[in-house]
Amino acid sequence: MERVKKILKVVSITFCFLIIGIYALFVYFSSPYSDRDLLEKFDKFPQKPTIEYQKFKNFNYRTLKIIKDTSLPTLVFIHGTIGSCSNFIKYMSDDELLQKFNMIAYDRIGYNYNEKHHVQESISFEKSLVEDLIKNIPSEKIILVGYSYGGPIALAVKKKLNKIILIAPAVYSKVEPIPWVLNFYKWKLTRWLVPKIWKEASKEKISHIKDLQNFEQNWKSTTNNVTCIHGNADWIVPYSNSEFLQDQFPKEQFELITIQNAGHDLVWSEFPSIKQQLLNQSN
Repeated sequence: MERVKKILKVVSITFCFLIIGIYALFVYFSSPYSDRDLLEKFDKFPQKPTIEYQKFKNFNYRTLKIIKDTSLPTLVFIHGTIGSCSNFIKYMSDDELLQKFNMIAYDRIGYNYNEKHHVQESISFEKSLVEDLIKNIPSEKIILVGYSYGGPIALAVKKKLNKIILIAPAVYSKVEPIPWVLNFYKWKLTRWLVPKIWKEASKEKISHIKDLQNFEQNWKSTTNNVTCIHGNADWIVPYSNSEFLQDQFPKEQFELITIQNAGHDLVWSEFPSIKQQLLNQSN
């Protein structure tokens, strides 16, 4: 019996350390990069971006920019929930894309490194920030690329642009899933366990359904041409979001590109396919 108790004690301690280790890794890998760490990701590439802090209303936010030739079109990347400008490092370091485009990515309010502000839980606010970000770029040279929650932000911009590209956009409230893990944020007893960046993401996720209802029946009011890329195995932002959009737009204005068996990580896992769609916009 004593031997069994010792074994159980060792197993319990090992399990506790394992949980702590997993939690530590979870916090580390989900936290935004510092400016220094972000720039280090480009050390091995010839083209280096610049980091700038810009102001919108009472908020400062971080932008990652590569502007080489103002005659080129500019890809403006909008990340999802959770996310940051670092989501698009692979795109902003690709030689072929860099030959064809200038590029800008930014941290939405609430997701910057050492962020002091909370997420704004408002597509209208996010849309206004994007419009301020791009105000000095000729509109015919702007291609907005919105991933996940960034999709409705891009689509809400009504200014006439070169193109809007949506990647797995979360645009339809009726099919918005609420993962069980959000309960860790909802329950006061467990909220302290949730890393700050995930608290912000949880708030935004919970309010997103109601916020979408202010926009979702009127997405077609944009005059911009839209290309939508979505994996049909996406359970985080279901493929039916893009089918919902397809039903709203005339065929000549909207193109739905389905990636078979791709999940919500397609912005990374399906990089070659998405890269090709971006290159198609330079022709």
